[in-house]
Amino acid sequence: MRAVDIIARKRDGLTLTAEQIDFFVQGFTQDTISDYQVSAWLMAVVLQGMDPQETIDLTMAMVRSGEQLNLEDIASFVVDKHSTGGVGDKTTLVVAPLVASAGVYVGKMSGRGLGFTGGTLDKLESIPGFRADLSIEEFQAQLASIGLVVTGQSGRLVPADGKLYALRDVTATVNSLPLIASSIMSKKIAAGTNGIVLDVKLGHGAFMQTEEEALELASLMVRIGTKVGRKVRALLSDMSQPLGRAVGNALELREALDTLHGHGPADFRQHCLALASQMMMVAGGAESATIAEEELGHLLDNRQALAKFRTWIEAQGGDVAYVDDPSRLPAAKISRELPSPRTGYVAALDAREVGLTSMLLGGGRAKKGDSIDHAVGVVLHAKIGDRVEKDQPLLTLHANDEGKLAGAQQRLLAAYEWSDEPVDPPPLIHRVVT
Repeated sequence: MRAVDIIARKRDGLTLTAEQIDFFVQGFTQDTISDYQVSAWLMAVVLQGMDPQETIDLTMAMVRSGEQLNLEDIASFVVDKHSTGGVGDKTTLVVAPLVASAGVYVGKMSGRGLGFTGGTLDKLESIPGFRADLSIEEFQAQLASIGLVVTGQSGRLVPADGKLYALRDVTATVNSLPLIASSIMSKKIAAGTNGIVLDVKLGHGAFMQTEEEALELASLMVRIGTKVGRKVRALLSDMSQPLGRAVGNALELREALDTLHGHGPADFRQHCLALASQMMMVAGGAESATIAEEELGHLLDNRQALAKFRTWIEAQGGDVAYVDDPSRLPAAKISRELPSPRTGYVAALDAREVGLTSMLLGGGRAKKGDSIDHAVGVVLHAKIGDRVEKDQPLLTLHANDEGKLAGAQQRLLAAYEWSDEPVDPPPLIHRVVT
């Protein structure tokens, strides 16, 4: 078997066998197949696609490239969630302790965020002392001890994914459904969880722009997980505007804590309840999503989810004083309100522009290795459907660099569209895929 023959088969639109795919992935992982050959193969996949079975075979070949966790000795069922990313997406901070407070084990390995804002780990590192780099052994021990752990992705799991993504990033081969789906699902499968809930975003602030694209990706990932014995559900959720009000790492963490304390934004709370209820469903912990949402709402209201969050942060070395008093979190030197330029209803709010503005203020990464300013970002005071009076505060910018503010203000004003007539906000959840 030769790498060049496998490249040629995919170039010509032919189907690859599981053996051919495994040979190729393991060869690349072990450095017996070169970067330039893999780059050619990736482009062939982008142009010719993969059928569902090829995608499943690619996923499992990537799983086999490293260690695989077995969590059966810890709990009979462990659930995980994954979001395809978006602007203001801080759901793990609420959903993970919320589901864990209901008695379901939650084990999650996360990556670092690229683009608009940091990822979940970056937000958590706004808390001094928080350890986001647990070993596999520490991951397992904490899961067994408190039923909840979120840490960085171990390099011992799915090393093929890291190597493949590095090439995809520089060869214009990121945008491929089979490659996206196998990348996400291989990491989730290797981590050993029994149930997986996927939050697939759609809209201007998401990778998938349309509901059709999001549905195709969600359905493919559900199919992969189901085929290898996992219980998987996916939500198609809206990202035509930012989720919640805060965009930026410490700002988003504060909003999540506000929600756990019982007074966060209504849309963010509802999104978290919808996602958490699906996690309860895959874990067999609820008769219906509606009943699950009601029960989970009580756990938010009576602060049991907050108590679990506090236990979690303490277990990973974080200073719980910041949980008890979110005002201690990093704050920017400059806080400036931007007034509304007119009276009317917000008709549209470009999530991508809001996210890019936060990144330009220092809240996100343009490339791996970039540092993040945890304090900066944007807080929205008006979203789609809200009526605003002229000169009423539209949003607040948080910055540490005066020179970046002028451009940020212009971008944010341009992100808003207006209507003289009432406008309905977009749905939070478009559909559930099972």
